[in-house]
Amino acid sequence: MITRLLSAALVAGFLASVVATGLQLALTSPLILQAETYEGEGAHAARVPSFDAAPAVQFAALIVPAHAHAHGEGGHDHGKADEWQPAPGLQRMAFTGLATLVGGVGYALLLAAVMLALRREPTPQGGLVVGIAGFLAVALAPAIGLPPELPGMGAAPLVLRQAWWLMTVVATGLGLYLIAVRRVPLTILGGLVLIVAPHLAGAPQSIDTVSSQVPPATAAQFAARSLAIGFVFWAVVGLAYGWAWGLFGREAGVRANA
Repeated sequence: MITRLLSAALVAGFLASVVATGLQLALTSPLILQAETYEGEGAHAARVPSFDAAPAVQFAALIVPAHAHAHGEGGHDHGKADEWQPAPGLQRMAFTGLATLVGGVGYALLLAAVMLALRREPTPQGGLVVGIAGFLAVALAPAIGLPPELPGMGAAPLVLRQAWWLMTVVATGLGLYLIAVRRVPLTILGGLVLIVAPHLAGAPQSIDTVSSQVPPATAAQFAARSLAIGFVFWAVVGLAYGWAWGLFGREAGVRANA
């Protein structure tokens, strides 16, 4: 069973990463490159932008998947201009794809663990439902307080953003479980409280007093496209995992009967 689970997760992660990487390169990477031109015009041009690791899928940090560019303290990373970073072009595309692949397999394993814990037989339909729940918990809920951001945009200290993101993901995941699985009035109320609590506490805000040079319309477009790609990513992970689980199960049955 473990071999079947791992194989299905690898297939799902690979397929989702291929789709997500293609969408990133077509929809969000041009906006990132555009924003980097504005970043050079700001007062903190010394900050080094990281590569595009994936919008809502960003395993860039698995800790802060809602941010394609990990900022340093206060949103800017001073004094590190000599650190290595992927070169524009093919190298950057390769690292984008690699980061998305790692994230895709990791999230597919997480989805598999959730379905196993819920004792649900993986199917494409069931995988899609759990995948959408994953999108809500890991991407959409954190993005309400910490929307996907472009280079040159101010951000709170990384540790604070990581802590708030993790709290939001856990609280939203538990809340969805209480609402959708337990489904009694008390647990539904508790689930709603858990989902709302991180936003009432408030996401950490930027302490940077320098205004961003990035046009608001570009930032909004990037956030919307990132979330859309994140939704497609999670949907593909869920559908592909359910499909691959059934495929490997049929193959095992054929070998057993041979």
